[in-house]
Order: sequence, then structure tokens, then C-alpha cells
Amino acid sequence: MSERKRPGRADYRHFLEIPTRWGDNDAYVHINNTVYYSFFDTVVSRFLLESGAIDLRTSEVIGVVVETGCRYFAPVSYPDLVTAGLRVTRIGNTSIRYEIGIFRNREEQASAEGHFIHVYVDRDTQTRPTPLPRALREAVAPLLTG
Repeated sequence: MSERKRPGRADYRHFLEIPTRWGDNDAYVHINNTVYYSFFDTVVSRFLLESGAIDLRTSEVIGVVVETGCRYFAPVSYPDLVTAGLRVTRIGNTSIRYEIGIFRNREEQASAEGHFIHVYVDRDTQTRPTPLPRALREAVAPLLTG
């Protein structure tokens, strides 16, 4: 486990509860590391969809993950309830850095922390970075931390 300070709920701006599933546990009876990346993707995607910043069928841009990482502090196991905390630490011209804290049940300190960097590209070509649409920039601005 990491020596780095564990973030707390107060470090995040938006939260989503995600129930764990029996199949999320691995042979060591804790949530498998790959599942954490699903938690990250779920909280970011749900936020973008529910805010109206992105529409899966009609948005001219899509976000592609160019970097991701995770640090683990304490185990989580089924049937724990996960709360994913979300914040944004950088809004660039064509990219956004999302940071996520994974909280077990009602615990105040994160069991894991991770990040995603999305580069937004043209939906049709999916190769060319494109400036963030105004609606996307405005949707994520309240999540920005200093």
C-alpha cells in the first residue's frame, strides 16, 4: 500500500454510489484491480452524460483515455458500497484531467485514488484532438480544484 496521504471526501466535488458485485472480488476476496478502472470510467461517464456535456449519439467530440493510473490504500470487498468522488485538476484546450477517489461504505478516507486524462477528438476521425466544446468546459468547471 502507498505511503502517500489518503485523500478524504472533502477533496472531491461530485459523488456517485456504485454497488459492488460478487464477481468483482478476486481469488484474494477483495475487489480486483481492474474493477477500479471501471469505477473511474463510470463516475466520469455518468457525470458527463447527466450534465448534458456529452451525448453518446450526437456529440461532435468524444473523449479518449490517453493516461490512467491508480493508487491503492485499503481493500474493498463485495458486498461493500463504493462511493466514487470526482474532481478535475486540469482543463486544457483539448484535454481534461479527472481525479477519482474510491471510498468504502461510509469511510471518510479513500481506499484508492486514480486519474483519467481524456483528450477530446473529432467523433468522425477519432484521431485529431479538438478544442473542448463550451458546454463541456462549463459542465466540468465546478469540479475544478486548485
